[in-house]
Amino acid sequence: MTSRRRHLAERRAARGYSQEEFAEALLVAASTVVRWESGRATPRPHQRPKIAELLGVALPELEALFSDEQPAGADGLSAAPPLLHGDDDDMKRREVLGLLAVTGALVALPDSGESSRGRAASRLLEMGDALHRSLWQVYALSDSKQVVFPAVRAQLDVMAKGLTEIRSAADRSRLCRMTGDLYQLVGELFFDANRYTDAAQCYTLAANAAYAGGDHDLWACAMTRHAYVELYARRAHAAQPLLAAALRVARRGDGTLSTRHWIAAVQAQAYAAVGDLDTCRRALDEAGRVQGLDGAHSHNGGWLRFDGSRLAEERGACYLQLGRPDLAEEALTAALAQPLSLRRRAAVLSDLAVLGVHRRDVDQVVHYAEQALGLADRSNSGFIGKKLDGLRGRLAPLMSDDRVSTLDHRIEALPRTA
Repeated sequence: MTSRRRHLAERRAARGYSQEEFAEALLVAASTVVRWESGRATPRPHQRPKIAELLGVALPELEALFSDEQPAGADGLSAAPPLLHGDDDDMKRREVLGLLAVTGALVALPDSGESSRGRAASRLLEMGDALHRSLWQVYALSDSKQVVFPAVRAQLDVMAKGLTEIRSAADRSRLCRMTGDLYQLVGELFFDANRYTDAAQCYTLAANAAYAGGDHDLWACAMTRHAYVELYARRAHAAQPLLAAALRVARRGDGTLSTRHWIAAVQAQAYAAVGDLDTCRRALDEAGRVQGLDGAHSHNGGWLRFDGSRLAEERGACYLQLGRPDLAEEALTAALAQPLSLRRRAAVLSDLAVLGVHRRDVDQVVHYAEQALGLADRSNSGFIGKKLDGLRGRLAPLMSDDRVSTLDHRIEALPRTA
C-alpha cells in the first residue's frame, strides 16, 4: 500500500480492525476500505460520522486523515477529485453550463453571410466528427463515465471559439450538428451523475442545435434522451409527448438509421410505466424490427447507438414494471447471458433481485443484489445506487430476515452522484 493515507490505515489497525472487519462495521465492501486507504476514493459525507466513531476521532481529525496527501492515479501522479461532486466540481459544472449557454446563443444567431473560416472552425471541421466519436466510445466503454468530462469540457471551449468565427452557411450547419452531438454527450455525463435538470437542459440545447443543423435524427435522439430523464424520474406523462414529437421528427430523417426503433423502445418503457401491456408489447415489437436494418449503418456509435442488443433487458424491465414476473424472468435471464457493460449488468441483476421480492424468495434477492452491490463498488457512477433504490423500496415485506436488512443498509450507503 502507498503512504498516501498511511495514517488512516494505522489508526484503523490501532483500533483493532482488519480491513474486512472495518468494512463489515460500516456495511461496505472490503474493497471500498482498500480504495479509501489507497487514495483512490473518499467516503461520502453521510459515512464519515460512523467512520470517526469507529476510529475514535473527531470529524476534523478524520478530515486530516483523509487529506494527508493528494490521492494518486494509477500512474502515481496526482489524480483529479471525482467530477460533478463537491464544491470545486460544482464550479466546474457551472463553467460547463456557461459554455452551453454561450454555444447555444451562437447556434441561435443568424448567418453572417460571410464565407471565410477561422482556425478553430477549420480544426473542428477537419477532425471534430472523429474526436466526438472517440469520446462517445470512451464513454461507452468506461465503468466510470466521468473520465471523459475533462476532454468534453475542453471540446466545448473549442466549439464556442469555432462558432464565433466567420464561416459559410454550410460550415455553420455542420458546426451546429457537431454542437448538438457534443451537447448530448454532456447530457449523458450529467445524467450519469444524477443531475437530471442539467441533463434535460443539455438535451433541449442539443435538439435546438440539431434543428439549426438540419439533422432530424440527431434532433429526435436529443428529444428521446430528454424523455428518458422524465421516465427515470417516474414522470411517464411528461415523457409521452416528447416521444411522440421525437417520432414525428424521426420520420423525416434517414430511414436506414435505427432512430425510430430506439424511440419505440423508450416508448415501451413509458407504456409499461402506465400499465399498458398490449401497447408496450407492440412498441417492443417495433423496436425489435431494428434487426432488419443493415447493422453496419443503422447506428453511428455516438449519439445513436441503438442496435437491438439491449432489447432483452429492456423487455424484462418492462414486464417487471407491468407486474408480469413470469414474462420478465425469461427476458432478464437471456439478457444476463449476454456480454454486458458494468452498469447494464448491474441493472439486470437489480431487476432479477426485484423478481425475487415478487416471489418472497430471500435467497434470490440476496444472490442478485450482492452481485449488483459488488459492481457498484467498482463504479464511480451513481447510476447503480439509483437503480438499487428501486429494489430497496420493495424490501419492506422481507425485512425480518437479517440478510435483507443488511442489504437495505448497504444500498442506503451507496453514492447517488458521481
